[in-house]
Amino acid sequence: MQMKNKMLPLVAAIALALSASGSVYAQEQVVKIGHVGPVTGPSAHLGKDMENGAKMAIEELNAKGVTLGGKKIKFVLLAEDDASDPKQGTAAAQKLVDAKIDGVIGHLNSGTTIPASKIYYDAGIPQISPAATSPKYTQQGFNSVFRVVANDGQLGGTLGRYATNTLHAKNIAVIDDRTAYGQGVAQEFAKGAKAAGGNIIATQFTNDKATDFNAILTSIKAKNPDVIFFGGMDAVAGPMLRQMKALGIKAKFMGGDGMCTAELGKLAGDGLINDEVVCAEAGGVEESGKKGLEDFKAAFLKKYGTEVKLYAPYSYDSVMTMAEAMQKANSADPKKYLPELAKIHHRGVTGMIAFDAKGDIKDGTLTLYTYKDGKRTLLTVTK
Repeated sequence: MQMKNKMLPLVAAIALALSASGSVYAQEQVVKIGHVGPVTGPSAHLGKDMENGAKMAIEELNAKGVTLGGKKIKFVLLAEDDASDPKQGTAAAQKLVDAKIDGVIGHLNSGTTIPASKIYYDAGIPQISPAATSPKYTQQGFNSVFRVVANDGQLGGTLGRYATNTLHAKNIAVIDDRTAYGQGVAQEFAKGAKAAGGNIIATQFTNDKATDFNAILTSIKAKNPDVIFFGGMDAVAGPMLRQMKALGIKAKFMGGDGMCTAELGKLAGDGLINDEVVCAEAGGVEESGKKGLEDFKAAFLKKYGTEVKLYAPYSYDSVMTMAEAMQKANSADPKKYLPELAKIHHRGVTGMIAFDAKGDIKDGTLTLYTYKDGKRTLLTVTK
């Protein structure tokens, strides 16, 4: 009987501790962030790069500890693969909506981002794309769509003017892969080149899975172009450069962010001649922001054992921007934090992130590159 009496305080203490512990766990709130990009297919290296950037942000937020409405937050990333396919992209979007996500980062391709955005909008879920550049994405009248990179109007137009004013190209050929992204950036490039006095001597088309370009390149070669612009991704641009070399085409080769990757050197092999390629990344930092971006790239390399391909820092910034909007609203409820997201000013590793009325990034920068010895080399950062 005496032993039982002695045990009572201990039992009570354990029960109290368990109760307190239980109440702490009960206070933790899970915030689900969706992520969609192609982790299979020809652009899988870019999609995985983007996904890993988002994962880094999620892990850092959880390590730092975030509270909303007095509750500790645990961020969870729900990642889906769209394989750069619009149908798979909308299926992935619906799956995330059904999982009751609180926000979404993605997609990579404009062709998947645009149809998926309607699904997120109808569900009231904010979406930030780290990569989609088609102007159509933010021209749908949806108040839930944002992007952290410059659009094709800025990117294609800048490249078009660069071709004419800096490279002094007179005769220009344009090829696109018929995707929403490829067509959009090629059209904007042509507009910019024409406005600056360039002459479009040929317009050709391929697709985003093609590997043989001899017919269209032979046709273009006969017109003796100074520049060939390609609207598409690096997986197609690489083999195209190989075939340009085999055909003896001496023209400069230009393209947008989809082909402006570290992987292009591997994909093009000996077809990547020094200073022959000029491309633009839809983003980039000016001198004052270089250290932050370089620190991010070093941390990414240490964590994943691979260098940033292209979109990882923009995906990282997208997550961090969304999380800051939630903190400003003191809520992960999309209805409450969406107004904060629309007026956010977030200092990211890719620069200052703020959006205009449509959801486009304000004062978006562009970084122009060439390639030397198979590696991307900075030309200039511009707006």
